[in-house]
Amino acid sequence: MENTLRVMTAAGNDQSFTLLRELVDGMRPRHIDDEQAATNSVQALAYLLEAHEEYRAAVRRHLLHLVSTRKQVRLYTDSGVLSNETFFSALMKRIGHRLLPPVFDPASLKDVFGAIFYRKDDYVWLESVPREVWFDLGRALHFGEETDQDSINLTRLQVLEAVQVLSCRLSAIGLEPEIVLNHPDGDRFESPFVRQNVEALAYIEGYRRDMIEKRLPDEDVKPILVLLDQCEDIVARVRKSAHKTGISVSLTYHLLRIRQHIERLRTLLLMIDPAPAPEKADLIVDSALVLVRAENRKYAIRDVFAENTELLALQVTEHASHTGEHYIAENRSEWISMFKSAAGAGVIVGFMALFKLLIGKAHLPLLLEALAFGLNYAFGFMLIHVLHYTVATKQPAMTAAKIAESIHQGSKIGKKSVNLDDLADLIVKVFRTQFVAILGNVLLAIPVALAIALAWKYSFGEPVIDMAKADHLLHDTSPIASLAIFHAAIAGVCLFLSGLISGYYDNKAIYNQIPQRIAALPLLNKVFGESRTRRIARYIESNLGALAGNFYFGMMLGVIGTIGVLLGLPIDIRHITFSSAYLSYAEVSYNFALNWQVVAMTLLGIALVGLTNLAVSFGLALWVALRARRLTFSATRPLVGKLLRRFFKQPTAFFVPPRAPVEPKDET
Repeated sequence: MENTLRVMTAAGNDQSFTLLRELVDGMRPRHIDDEQAATNSVQALAYLLEAHEEYRAAVRRHLLHLVSTRKQVRLYTDSGVLSNETFFSALMKRIGHRLLPPVFDPASLKDVFGAIFYRKDDYVWLESVPREVWFDLGRALHFGEETDQDSINLTRLQVLEAVQVLSCRLSAIGLEPEIVLNHPDGDRFESPFVRQNVEALAYIEGYRRDMIEKRLPDEDVKPILVLLDQCEDIVARVRKSAHKTGISVSLTYHLLRIRQHIERLRTLLLMIDPAPAPEKADLIVDSALVLVRAENRKYAIRDVFAENTELLALQVTEHASHTGEHYIAENRSEWISMFKSAAGAGVIVGFMALFKLLIGKAHLPLLLEALAFGLNYAFGFMLIHVLHYTVATKQPAMTAAKIAESIHQGSKIGKKSVNLDDLADLIVKVFRTQFVAILGNVLLAIPVALAIALAWKYSFGEPVIDMAKADHLLHDTSPIASLAIFHAAIAGVCLFLSGLISGYYDNKAIYNQIPQRIAALPLLNKVFGESRTRRIARYIESNLGALAGNFYFGMMLGVIGTIGVLLGLPIDIRHITFSSAYLSYAEVSYNFALNWQVVAMTLLGIALVGLTNLAVSFGLALWVALRARRLTFSATRPLVGKLLRRFFKQPTAFFVPPRAPVEPKDET
């Protein structure tokens, strides 16, 4: 690194790009995630610049020459800022650039900047360096000693041009119809998006005039910053309104672009403002790191999904979390009610299993059979919901979102950590509710299926299925002889997807005002009357997501096995409640003569299938809910130990709620 600095003192400005790239290469740690090495290299550079005046003068000279002789505007206005294009356009553009990168333009500072930090993971080691170390490096450059005012002025002019571009874009985005529609007070006052543009243009004009007259700019940047704060307030109100009115991908995209434009505008304005500001250094460092990350990941397809679906995922999981509240038994009476609800579902599943077996015996064409299987599952699950019963495996996708919401509320600004005691209480409640729901499903599905099988045999003189089919069902449930656990994991993924679908349709119903539009349909009002039509609309508002989730879940369960056959892949599903019912049908086919080892192995398989169903769906749902809230599992690492201590201290609480304390009678 010192050799590069020595060369820079004597080299001409035509070598600025090469030398600055070599300087960054010298700072880059051998292992990209070595935080200490990265910090040491930046500290070493700061020490050398502070100790040698000729070194820092050379770095300033080359840096100013590189910046002032390139086109800077695109770097400030495009890097790290979403463009005015749809989600799918952005996706296709990144795919195209990844397959065939655009031509390098040496006159563009954006391209040169990307070529200096050319490693795709440069942002990792740069972000690992403490902020104070970057401040030390900035002070070591001693920009106050710089005398090349022409290069500084050229840079300022391009920054002003970038401010103008960003300000105009911000005013246009702020007046998008979806933003105005979702801003409750948008029509009452003059829009700050328009006013900030007027103020920004006046500021730029005055700044340029001062530069022409070669005097220190005295324009005040504070009015623009105040208006930017007001723009942020509007974004916050739109987000808050979206909790009630739903949200779309396009609205998410607009809100994200507004936030990015405001942040970039604030940084550029403070950077060229001659007045000292305490947050200026922070903003410059943050902006530089954002630019490096943006250039490193400019072809990353994954980032397009992450940037555009974050708020939508939050809305979907929040709708799921509200539903999840109904799947958590707080006390013993709710726990017993959950058992009854699950028992009702177990009865219906016994009949659904019968219809599934009869459809299989019909030997329909493959695609028609898959459709029939799917509709049997779909209508059965929808009936369970309409009758207010509960399928145990539907719970995890909802309760996981509720747990993530609890973590989010406990880790807001001002709190150092999550309240693990409250979170542990919630997880214990979820566990025992899940336990009793499974118990209700299985304890009713087995005897109901057994009764149906015996009634069928008594009525028709033969069992529902022959012994060959019974052997096949038992083999499919065996955890050793088959892929039952893998197939149960596939069912868990379907359960997780059904939870997301439920949240999506709940959001869609609110955002598109589907209930209100149904209530206003002239035909329905004429046929059913206004009162019944309003009741239908209210029911759809409360249940559209759940009905859609159950329908799609049923279709996925029915179709996946056929897809596996068509593709020649070992793809199928296993569901705990249906596997339990199939055991009863197989037992009757064998006239209750099944070997006890076979029954034991099947019961073990059913238990493992259920555990896999729950674990996969819960894990995926919790991961998405945490990701949507920008949370990780790191804050909850001590939770496992706390739960284990609770289990050994009071194991029954994980299965049965404690009795409510009896209040003493008032004898007075």
